Amino acid sequence: MSAPTSTAKPLSGMRVLDLSRILAGPWCGQVLADLGAEVIKVERPGRGDDTRAWGPPFLKDAKGQDTTESAYYLCANRGKQSITLDIAKPQGQALIKDLARHSDILLENYKVGDLKRYHLDYESLSAINPRLIYCSITGFGQTGPLHERAGYDFMVQGMGGLMSITGERDDRPGGGPQKAGVAIADLMTGMYASVAILAAVAERYRSGCGQYIDMALLDTQVAWLANQNTNYLIGGTVPTRMGNAHPNVVPYQTFRTQDGNLILAIGNDGQFQRFCHAAGLPELASDPRCSTNALRVTNRDHCIKAITPAMQLKTTAAWVSMLEPLGVPCGPIDELDTVFANPQIQHRGMQVNVPHPLSGQVPLVANPIQFSRTPLDYTVHPPLLGEHTEHILSTVLGKTSAEIASLRESDII
Repeated sequence: MSAPTSTAKPLSGMRVLDLSRILAGPWCGQVLADLGAEVIKVERPGRGDDTRAWGPPFLKDAKGQDTTESAYYLCANRGKQSITLDIAKPQGQALIKDLARHSDILLENYKVGDLKRYHLDYESLSAINPRLIYCSITGFGQTGPLHERAGYDFMVQGMGGLMSITGERDDRPGGGPQKAGVAIADLMTGMYASVAILAAVAERYRSGCGQYIDMALLDTQVAWLANQNTNYLIGGTVPTRMGNAHPNVVPYQTFRTQDGNLILAIGNDGQFQRFCHAAGLPELASDPRCSTNALRVTNRDHCIKAITPAMQLKTTAAWVSMLEPLGVPCGPIDELDTVFANPQIQHRGMQVNVPHPLSGQVPLVANPIQFSRTPLDYTVHPPLLGEHTEHILSTVLGKTSAEIASLRESDII
């Protein structure tokens, strides 16, 4: 018998004080919010997170007019509460300290040393709350010769090696370095940060103590180059851009078809044999230069030259229909309208419509985590600027209406 479904999410009861903005930190905060944590997003009065202005496109209201909520901001702030605080003022700093006292996790991505000026660094806040898990995200980390330098996703993709292996070969049309189509260094840092935070939470159950987490975009970018890193460290050859080809597997790339492109992702010799016979290339299946993947990598140009003309004889759909039943991995290159119309994506519930006070609802992308007993839901919209300021001050810190009014008159909130 399966265990009963629970209405409580995995991180229910955890409170996160999120002082981050832009993408890496907010992405981490959104993951924690999806998992059930109460995430309090601290924003600057009047302006808020910079990404609120990163549009168009902006969410439209019920009359079809643009609101102040950019699509960029909406992608990374679901499930949070927003409070506006001026942390440059002593009263604002005092409120952050009070919130930290009542929080499990603090997340920030200020420049190195910025929060120490306000006595909001880990040493200061852990003295108030020894159980606090404090995660800092910066471009280059808290130590090292570049630690004071500002770091942004695009430049980190370059400095961390990703752009040296992304893009078409330099000797081909359109060749040269390319960044990824999304801010992948930011996103991966946010994901690694969420893993680190959850590990620190688990460790705290044993020790009873919080700790400091130092996350750097550059470290993360270098870390997740995976086989490209070890290809270099073990093989001694610096990887180069190969377009859509794979450095260790052949054929594993895109091919032109009769009406577009097909991704052919052959991962073993059996798949290669089945592909060759289906594609009308039995001579390639028996070619001693192509009998194993290692030989195909060594004789890459010969192998690809033999396959390319055959791929252009059928449409992409025809290839997929023929190869999929044979267990030969392949697929089209879909644009986002096709992606969200894909029956598999729809079945998995990857698009969700979240209620929103300005538009009625806002379409967002679900968290891909699927739990058996504690399913995620999406009922809390990305917050309006300062939407929960009074609620947080009154319920978490016990402030009276008069005290809140005084803070507002003093431009603290």
